[in-house]
Amino acid sequence: MATTSRSYGGVPIEQRRARRRAALLDAAQEIIGTSGFTKLTVSGLCTQAKLSERYYYESFDDLGAVFSELFDRIVDEIGQAVVTAFLTTPTDIHAKTRAAIAAAVDLIADDPRKARIVTVEAQLNPALLMRRAEVMRSFAGIMMAACAAEVGADLVESVGDRAKFAAIHLLGGLWETTNSWLAGTLPISRTDLVDRSTDQFLLTASHLIGVPLAE
Repeated sequence: MATTSRSYGGVPIEQRRARRRAALLDAAQEIIGTSGFTKLTVSGLCTQAKLSERYYYESFDDLGAVFSELFDRIVDEIGQAVVTAFLTTPTDIHAKTRAAIAAAVDLIADDPRKARIVTVEAQLNPALLMRRAEVMRSFAGIMMAACAAEVGADLVESVGDRAKFAAIHLLGGLWETTNSWLAGTLPISRTDLVDRSTDQFLLTASHLIGVPLAE
């Protein structure tokens, strides 16, 4: 009886809830990414997701929670893409760094909805401004760990807190530069954006650790 009450058509209730939650987030991505967060309503979200409103309240307390989780989902995608690109590029640190930066830029640039959500709409939301700062710190940690794996943890640790400062500084610069490029105010190609960003990252790292990394 317990199994019957928790499944329908052989699909566990937890899995069905997860699917509905994902459908709502997909719908939110479409609405916020094309029209902005101010156009997001419960009824519109449920219509887009093809779900009744009771399923919305099953997953979320308010629309701010929807936006926050959607932002986190996109950021997680970026993080996974960056790490995968870095780890699966079996060459030197320059190629690995370039692949990681390209993965982040491509993921955002190839989907205008995601670009709008993380570069425009998120900056208009006070709660997500704080979350963005947390994301920067998290990405900085990933960046430092990747560098340590390549050049040695002792070398990175010898730099002290300047390594974390540099990582956050570089990531913030990449974020803003990519925003400008997407907005059309930085008239360079995507290849140039990635190449110049790669050079900037490696030149800074080289300066800090005293080991040449840039080509």
